[in-house]
Amino acid sequence: RAQKKDKTEVAEEPKKQKKVINDENRHKPYGKTAWVPVDDVHILRYYPRTIYEAAEAIDMLKNFQKLDFTPHEQPVYVDLRLNMKLEKKKKVDPFISTVHLPHPFKAGMNRVLVFTEDAHQAKVAMENGAAIAGGVELIQPILDDEISADFYIAVPDILSKLVPLKNKLRKKFPKSKRGSVGLHIPKMLELFKTGHEYLVENECYIRTQIATLDMPKEHIFSNLRTVLLDVCSHRPADMGPFIERAIMASHTSEALWFRSQDVLQPEAEKKAAVTHQQIESEISRSK
Repeated sequence: RAQKKDKTEVAEEPKKQKKVINDENRHKPYGKTAWVPVDDVHILRYYPRTIYEAAEAIDMLKNFQKLDFTPHEQPVYVDLRLNMKLEKKKKVDPFISTVHLPHPFKAGMNRVLVFTEDAHQAKVAMENGAAIAGGVELIQPILDDEISADFYIAVPDILSKLVPLKNKLRKKFPKSKRGSVGLHIPKMLELFKTGHEYLVENECYIRTQIATLDMPKEHIFSNLRTVLLDVCSHRPADMGPFIERAIMASHTSEALWFRSQDVLQPEAEKKAAVTHQQIESEISRSK
């Protein structure tokens, strides 16, 4: 019987450690040509991405429209990437929010349907601008696409009877987290009739319209700040910056990266000043 040859032991090569390159004191960024291009026409991938001020980005979008002869009433979008990570591999749950924009860009109001079996509540809903108000008799017409609305709100008593509509309405199904379930019908109608809704998609992205390009620059900036403040209100208290990346673009323009911290900073300073005044007043009272 032939003897088996012993397997030669292969010497393990030591793993090469990746070198961490520090770009802080370099005269140019690593892998790029320079920090800032000298010529007006240049290849973008050879230079670091330019991040603009929010007001400057709005001005550039308006200039793009004039140079390209595109529609001046086209929508303006904002694209955000959020830091949803928490400690111990946990994440912030994706959320849906409705916000009142200081300068609405929609011409008409949203159609709101109110679910209630109380005749008095239905009357109050119709008086406050509801498109339709009713009880379980509305379920079948909604399933048959005979009735539709932009938003659906309900009182807590009827919520258990609306289960057949969950698959049909999906994200529009009334929920207490969204503020679409409650007893104060006029307050809910005021929010959803003129409110602007946005949601977190693919775990950490928000893409929503904030204005139209023919609106004044101040109105676009005000709407942008309102949306960013509402997004950051969903951030846990012990977290750092919530918005990792912010992009603004119109329907036909290129995407422009902008600094979201500069938009939020004045509001943060205002809140800090208010709290400082409260502390001083409390100290003076104690004296």
